[in-house]
Amino acid sequence: KTYFIAHESSELELSESFPTGIQGKTFTFGSKGSTSGRLMPEFFIRENLGKTPEEAFDRVGYSGNHSKTIQLVQSKAFEVGAVNYKVWKKDIEAGKVNPDSVKIIWETPGYFDYNWSIRGDVDSQYGNGFLKKVQTTIINLTDEDILSQFPRESFIEATNEMFNPI
Repeated sequence: KTYFIAHESSELELSESFPTGIQGKTFTFGSKGSTSGRLMPEFFIRENLGKTPEEAFDRVGYSGNHSKTIQLVQSKAFEVGAVNYKVWKKDIEAGKVNPDSVKIIWETPGYFDYNWSIRGDVDSQYGNGFLKKVQTTIINLTDEDILSQFPRESFIEATNEMFNPI
């Protein structure tokens, strides 16, 4: 999930539904290639406002990473931003976020993230059953050192339908 965050001066408050009051504000995503920092937030913006980010906001930026998104909103360089919830929690715990300056205004619905893809022809290239062996290995990973690199506690089998919003 993604948190939409806002500088206190924006006068936006925590909302159960998409905060339509963000229109006309300045908005920063994280990295252009980030699922939680750009792709899914943009999906929810388009779905709820019926506009592209460039149409909905006064100015759109790309910070490059989640922690920088928080800092840009906290410094008021942007009024609103989209940040991965795990990075928000980590930066809160590390004391990098001033809750008097920046706050969560909306939490997106959950979505699937960090999928691994494999070519459909790997069985013909590496032998019958290779795809299933790779999938089984990844799903059954329990090594904390490996999992911490993602960071994930485990992986699940994905279906194409899980990625319809993307």
